[in-house]
Amino acid sequence: MILEMVRANGAVSLRELARVVQTSEVTVRRDVRALEAEGLLDRRHGGAVLPGGFTRESGFPQKSHLATAEKTAIADLAANMVDEGEAIVVGAGTTTQELARRLARVPGLTVVTNSLLVAQALAHANRVEVVMTGGTLRGSNYALVGSGAEQSLQGLRVSRAFLSGSGLTAERGLSTSNMLSASVDRALVQAAAEVVVLADHTKLGTDTMFQTVPTDLITRLVTDEPAGHDERAATELQALADQGVQIAVAGVRGLGGAPAPGCPPARASPAGAGRITYGCGAGGGGGVGAGE
Repeated sequence: MILEMVRANGAVSLRELARVVQTSEVTVRRDVRALEAEGLLDRRHGGAVLPGGFTRESGFPQKSHLATAEKTAIADLAANMVDEGEAIVVGAGTTTQELARRLARVPGLTVVTNSLLVAQALAHANRVEVVMTGGTLRGSNYALVGSGAEQSLQGLRVSRAFLSGSGLTAERGLSTSNMLSASVDRALVQAAAEVVVLADHTKLGTDTMFQTVPTDLITRLVTDEPAGHDERAATELQALADQGVQIAVAGVRGLGGAPAPGCPPARASPAGAGRITYGCGAGGGGGVGAGE
């Protein structure tokens, strides 16, 4: 079952594997270790991926079922960063789709996007203006790509861009597995004064083929907290903060849908570095922590 899920999705978190297999993360971790020893998969921060270094891109049907609680919490927290009357760009992805669903209630908002899923989520929001790029439809993620999309973004200037991707490291920043998607994401970045990356813990430490946003251009990262045993992901998160990225960590609903416990106080990184703060995501009922 574990190997089938990894082959179908390209990358799967230990939490998701434990939920589907209906066992503990400790048991899943042991099974993953055994499969890695056989060369059937590779262990990554808090999950498992196909062997061979860079991960391949999964399609929308697979991505939409991965880390759903984490994406919901991240979207809840990121939505609190958007103000009335603001103009923003929102890239393609299942996490940004969740964000778009929450932006429907922000009056006077203008959203520029290359994602059909983002546009669909806002289609009935009477107080939100949606501007779509041109381009060629990429069916695997319902996004418009190519020169038409990139040219339509020239001369555009908005307050911030909300983007997600396939992987995030302190060394290379945000990356994706598709060249066309990467090119459009770079154009979205050029149009924004600030860049906010939405990435759940399974993306931390994962590197894919095409860089979209170098670390020094990432203003803020909204993510969920890695499991306590996942020291490598926690190290990656701190490395991003050390390079000046402001990090907001969303609380996630626990087992059975129970709300996350009270959000811990803000935790500052070393002097001159970015800041790691905590906010309540799904079920948490609060905004971003101090400093956010």
